Amino acid sequence: MINITINDQKMQVPEGITILEAAHKAGIRIPTLCHLDLHDLKLVNKTASCRVCTVELKGRNSLVPACVTQATDGMIIRTDSLRAINARRMAVELLLSNHPNECFTCPKNLECELQSLAKELGVRDIKWQGEKMNYEKDLSSEAIVKDPNKCIMCRRCETMCNEVQTCGILSAIGRGFKTIVGPAFNIPMKDSSCTYCGQCVAVCPTAALTEINHTHKVWEALSDPDKHVVVQVAPAIRVALGELFGMEPGTIVTGKLATALKRMGFDAVFDTDFAADLTIMEEASELIHRIENGGKLPMLTSCCPAWVKFIEHQFPELLDVPSTCKSPHIMLGTITKTYYAKKMGLDPNKIVVVSVMPCIAKKAEAARPELTKDHTNNVDIVVTTREFATMLKEAGIDFKNLPDSDFDHPLGESTGASVIFGTTGGVIEAAIRTAYEWLTGEELKNVEFNQLRGMAGIREGTVKIKDMDIKIGIANGLGNARKLLEDIRDGKSTYHAIEIMACPGGCIGGGGQPYHHGNEEVVKKRQQAIYQEDRSKTLRKSHENPEILKLYEEYLGKPYGEKSHELLHTHYEARERI
Repeated sequence: MINITINDQKMQVPEGITILEAAHKAGIRIPTLCHLDLHDLKLVNKTASCRVCTVELKGRNSLVPACVTQATDGMIIRTDSLRAINARRMAVELLLSNHPNECFTCPKNLECELQSLAKELGVRDIKWQGEKMNYEKDLSSEAIVKDPNKCIMCRRCETMCNEVQTCGILSAIGRGFKTIVGPAFNIPMKDSSCTYCGQCVAVCPTAALTEINHTHKVWEALSDPDKHVVVQVAPAIRVALGELFGMEPGTIVTGKLATALKRMGFDAVFDTDFAADLTIMEEASELIHRIENGGKLPMLTSCCPAWVKFIEHQFPELLDVPSTCKSPHIMLGTITKTYYAKKMGLDPNKIVVVSVMPCIAKKAEAARPELTKDHTNNVDIVVTTREFATMLKEAGIDFKNLPDSDFDHPLGESTGASVIFGTTGGVIEAAIRTAYEWLTGEELKNVEFNQLRGMAGIREGTVKIKDMDIKIGIANGLGNARKLLEDIRDGKSTYHAIEIMACPGGCIGGGGQPYHHGNEEVVKKRQQAIYQEDRSKTLRKSHENPEILKLYEEYLGKPYGEKSHELLHTHYEARERI
């Protein structure tokens, strides 16, 4: 321990911590902008580029950035001196002098950390007028908008892309005043190896990186009397959407969600959880088939489009490892335009399927050529949790006070197994619940596999099924996925099945969810709510869903059969690593 003084407050702190950390322990706030502390990942963005956290040290002529300056014994620190306050204000004013003045129409309006800091520090004038960066927006992809003019060089996106996700897409380009962050040579995002996981978007403090907005497409579809507009919502939405309406993180809003969608005018309100149960029917069947017939092991889950694109770029030699199952929302889109259309006497070409997803990569996934049928998308429009909340506010819907209602049938019934798809470990746990009963012919009484749960980046467990020890691996975050994939490539893996989710925490921490600003407690509360929703379900195994059984009886035949392969399975494409 060392002795320091902050704003006349004497205290002892552990040796080696920064001034910023010491101030936090003292309950003293120092504003930051480029700093990003990802506690759960044990990672800190330490560029010290913004200079917003500068403080004054006794005996030093120059101010120092608190985020990277270590506290030393006897140090006397002022965070509230006029000199420090003025330096912070000037740092923000200089950033604003090269920033577009379009807050009213900016997608991050009222969510922008630069905007909030300007308000906090009392910046009312932009004192320096001069040349500003003038780059074109990159609208090349189906998922992410890159606006270099709003880049403040905080480098947070680099930390996420390169150190957490290990994709290596984003880095500094240029020199001096015109330096920005982007792919090498500033090539379009669609030409890079970007997975569209959206974690760069989740940590960007401004609107330099945002999702492609598709809300106008939804309004246009709802306004077209010739269209039958169907909507589906992912499991993770119901434990996060409430945050955007002032509710506590982890509040379950399933019933309000169904009611809100009906009031918006959708012709049918379905649940992606139904398709998650359908996915388990296919994925569990595929796993059993591989185990019993000497197939390729380990089998990897394929629900996450960002991780699928990651393996296509980074490990194309392993494309026979992932399950061939489409993701749940694509499966539901497929079933909507085939089974549901036939059942309701609808023209599939007049059906518009809208997905409300916690994920930006789902936007790009819906546009993949191999996920179309007769040149028609399985899913037509994808909006994120954040976009959907904006639509509810546009419509003047008082979400917080809505009554509860149920999803529509036949594609709205679900089990607890489908709900846990929303969190890391949930997909493989749901698959094991079904695989256990199918392999043993016995009832699985305790359906909760606690050994598969948690938030650690890599986890493993062993499940005893008959005389077999089924070894399970779980990774969340693409950097952790890389470690497991390297083991598979090098012949070191002993797993039978592996679940991979691109986003830390799984879909609850998706790139399209409400911004949690690195607060791991928010994501943990969402996870707790997911498991609570699972426990509240009468049916907790996918193969017990009566609507799923009816779908196979009336239309699909048997799981992993010919019809299922035609409609519910896909293939992958080796891509260049750029």
